[in-house]
Amino acid sequence: MSVELNHTIVHCRDNRESAEFFADLLDLTVGEEWGPFVPVVLANNVTLDFATIPADSIVPQHYAFLISEAEFDAAFAKIQARGIEFYADPQRKLPGEINRNDGGRGVYFSDPGGHWLELITRPYGG
Repeated sequence: MSVELNHTIVHCRDNRESAEFFADLLDLTVGEEWGPFVPVVLANNVTLDFATIPADSIVPQHYAFLISEAEFDAAFAKIQARGIEFYADPQRKLPGEINRNDGGRGVYFSDPGGHWLELITRPYGG
């Protein structure tokens, strides 16, 4: 059997708010709450289990998502419409811009829990 990521837990201040933000942005479905988790399943069947923990215990993480050009257009339009600050780079030196790395497009922004999200249309090195 090959190794696959099945699920990961995403710590946040409000599991429902973070799951709905993420699902709405990428046109995904929020699953039924299961214990302390609100799940969102990605196209490759990896589940992000959003879990509420005390805000001072959250360590911001980086999550990058490979999406299609059409999905990027839709998500980026929502980012702009909501007034979410975005950057072309992880160092936040290029505000209000997207990147065109590897012939695709990419953008960095924060979610409600303070995690650093990245959307890309081409894998790095691709």
